[in-house]
Amino acid sequence: MHDCSDSASFALTPIGHIISDYPDKFGVPRQPGLAPAANARLVLTEPFDDPLTVRGLEDFSHLWVTFIFHQSPTRWTPLVRPPRLGGNRKVGVFASRSTHRPNRLGLSLIELSHIDTRQGVSLHLAGCDLVSGTPVVDIKPYLPWAEAKPDARAGFAPCAPSLLPVSFSQEAQASLAARADGASLHALIEQVLGQDPRPAYQREGQSERVYGVRLRDVDVKFQAVQTTPLENDTTTLKVVAIDPLTNETR
Repeated sequence: MHDCSDSASFALTPIGHIISDYPDKFGVPRQPGLAPAANARLVLTEPFDDPLTVRGLEDFSHLWVTFIFHQSPTRWTPLVRPPRLGGNRKVGVFASRSTHRPNRLGLSLIELSHIDTRQGVSLHLAGCDLVSGTPVVDIKPYLPWAEAKPDARAGFAPCAPSLLPVSFSQEAQASLAARADGASLHALIEQVLGQDPRPAYQREGQSERVYGVRLRDVDVKFQAVQTTPLENDTTTLKVVAIDPLTNETR
């Protein structure tokens, strides 16, 4: 009997796409739920935008969302450098959650806030870790009794990453105060920057470099501030400015 499993290929049809607080991938939390202030919508596309497809889904608090890492290159390598290992040690691609995967498939466990079926179908999500425009290929309800294994081993990532303190300049505070969503944006900035989105190889030593991370409709400029050894040599990420995105930067 001929086994065609090695040569078979499968076509995936996106069922919808994500609209989120993350215009691009820099700064996006590396796991879902780490920035609970991040809002998103999963908009289903025709013919999957029939309200019948989500009947009963409102009874579940969390969803498994399967998606495509559409901004990652199609090439892949058998070894990758996880950020949790400082960007120096290598592990196998299948021993990691790297975006550089053979089929670029991702899986996120995301909280479902509510469902809007007034015009098509939109799922409102909390703590989403997906870039706007991400193609979604499947949705499944999360079953905690079957899928939560608190005693499972977690390899090189046994717990959530520690957070850095985040401070705001007077200019940044004034920008937030002038916005209707200033409080929620403040929380989102703290949650995203607290995880230190800087590349791992740029986290050591002093630097005057100013980084920018795009959140919602703004470009958040920040830099690392190193305290003196007498203060335990702590790094704080300071928000120096919050600028609106222009047509050129969107």
